[in-house]
Amino acid sequence: MAVRTGLKISEVQSMMETVVGAMGSHFSDSEAIQMPNFGVLEVRKKLERVIVSPTTGQRMLVPPKLVLGFRPSPVLKDKIKKGGSN
Repeated sequence: MAVRTGLKISEVQSMMETVVGAMGSHFSDSEAIQMPNFGVLEVRKKLERVIVSPTTGQRMLVPPKLVLGFRPSPVLKDKIKKGGSN
């Protein structure tokens, strides 16, 4: 990014730390982040489930957890379908 923007590496690094920190605080509050023409990043809750180990056949309970999900915008989907030539 430093090369593309003409900024110093330390400036770009500082900006990225700020952006990632702000995103982290939104995610910890369970807020979605919408980026126009890109998509939506959101925290989703995966429910607990039972899995079976294929080697032992033992059943195990996987506890619920929070995961980060991404939903692309229609503009991005269309751009990908066309091979990025938009």
